[in-house]
Amino acid sequence: MTDDWRFLIESATKLLGQRGIDSPRVDAELLAAHVAGIPRTRLLIADDPTSEQGTEYMRLVAERSWRKPLQHLTGAAPFRYGELEVGPGVFVPRPETELLVDWALEHLPRGGLVVDACSGSGAIAHAIATERPDSRVWAVESDPDAFEWTRRNLHGTGAIAVLADATAASTLNEFDGTVDLVVANPPYVPFDMEVAPEVSFDPSGAVYAAEAGLAVIQPLAVRAARWLRPGGWFGFEHDDTHRKAAPEILRVSGFTEAADHDDLAGRPRFATGRLG
Repeated sequence: MTDDWRFLIESATKLLGQRGIDSPRVDAELLAAHVAGIPRTRLLIADDPTSEQGTEYMRLVAERSWRKPLQHLTGAAPFRYGELEVGPGVFVPRPETELLVDWALEHLPRGGLVVDACSGSGAIAHAIATERPDSRVWAVESDPDAFEWTRRNLHGTGAIAVLADATAASTLNEFDGTVDLVVANPPYVPFDMEVAPEVSFDPSGAVYAAEAGLAVIQPLAVRAARWLRPGGWFGFEHDDTHRKAAPEILRVSGFTEAADHDDLAGRPRFATGRLG
């Protein structure tokens, strides 16, 4: 006889909790909903799993207990009002980045031109393009593997994916001096920083950066200043050790109104500045 979903979820929750998963019950339920092919809210009234579903579920739970990202197991990552396809080769978007999108939307003029640098999964570009369809969004990603996810997630949104180095002077140089908003979630974690086990499944080039995590942020600030029109805005995510360094990089790159912003946990999360 096949165990019902409630029993399987309870067993999975216990195992995941023992392995240090932060939200064991939520993860257990999301995996069950994925296997059952139903929304998580319908698990209480779902039919009992077949033996095949039960086996598949416990396989996925075991992989999650080894700290493989939940999003790699389900193939999807929720971000704001949408869902992105993710997997090996691309950085899994985190909820904290939604705060940068909130800020971006507040500073984006109607019909504005946006460059999303270091786009990865395309999370920021996807959110802006779908929530502000009047905008024109270009998403730049340099890694070919990640770019396949960028292009896939932006299909049908109106945003345009570009395979290029966002810090290079030649990238989208036809827009120099005309862009309204530049946003970025670049690699910024210092190499000696301890991170969660799940981060090991992200491409290291999308996570870590030399020069105490600032090796990409510094040239990107210079490139953003060239893209932007006078009065345009630049916002980028950074490590929580960069509270002082991030606004200073903005100031020396020609930005005014440089400010740093905390995430919901009170940690320094992203910096913003206005050109000129």
